Amino acid sequence: MSNQVTYRVHHAYELLLQAEVEKETVLPLTDLYPDMTVDESYQVQMRAINQKVRDGQRIVGKKIGLTSLAMQKLLGVDQPDYGHLLNSMEVSNKDVISMDRLFQPKVEAEIAFVLHKDLKGPSITIDDVLDATEYIVPALEIVDSRIVDWRIKLQDTIADNASSGLFVIGDKRISTADMDLTKIEMNLFRNGELVNVGYGLDVLGNPATCVAWLANKLYEYNVTLKAGEVILSGALSAAVNVQKGDRITAGFTHLGIVEVTFS
Repeated sequence: MSNQVTYRVHHAYELLLQAEVEKETVLPLTDLYPDMTVDESYQVQMRAINQKVRDGQRIVGKKIGLTSLAMQKLLGVDQPDYGHLLNSMEVSNKDVISMDRLFQPKVEAEIAFVLHKDLKGPSITIDDVLDATEYIVPALEIVDSRIVDWRIKLQDTIADNASSGLFVIGDKRISTADMDLTKIEMNLFRNGELVNVGYGLDVLGNPATCVAWLANKLYEYNVTLKAGEVILSGALSAAVNVQKGDRITAGFTHLGIVEVTFS
């Protein structure tokens, strides 16, 4: 790794850490370093995650982002990205989240996979994912950005742990056996008003395809999806802006409801 790349990775890490400590957003990393690469961005992400683990947090799963064609086109990319879930990011179903914990949150509804077997690429298939899945649950991801006004390019969001904030897992655990994941319907409500509808088909054609992509992508970094991990497979519809006082509820066919309130 060249000295220039090492400096960029370290400086980007320091800027995002500063944003977290001071609770103030920073300019896009890609404004400072227009030629920053995706690989460098993942190095920034891993530097932050490794430090949090050294500080006592635990990796409990992964999240997959940019699974819709619309979002990929918006950022000019042709594949998803991923981030890490830490135990400090999990919020109980129907709990209340203080806005003081967040920067500029949005909420997405997703299908979460909980594994009972490891998944190691490079040739993981949908069938492998279903075989390794203990159960699926409804989930909300509170995406957030330390980059000012969400002015992100792919490299910015990857470095910022794929714009991860918090996540909420529902209570109902469902086997994937004999279930067509593509036909699961999700209705997203804000304060009781329907704002979005999505289907399993909307994330790369099948949520399990997203998990397979992740397992195969992580192989490039010698990382394996572990038994017990939670995998957020991607937003079934557009993210919804939230503010203090909002209650967000997602109802899924077969999977039930997951809900959170912001204060």
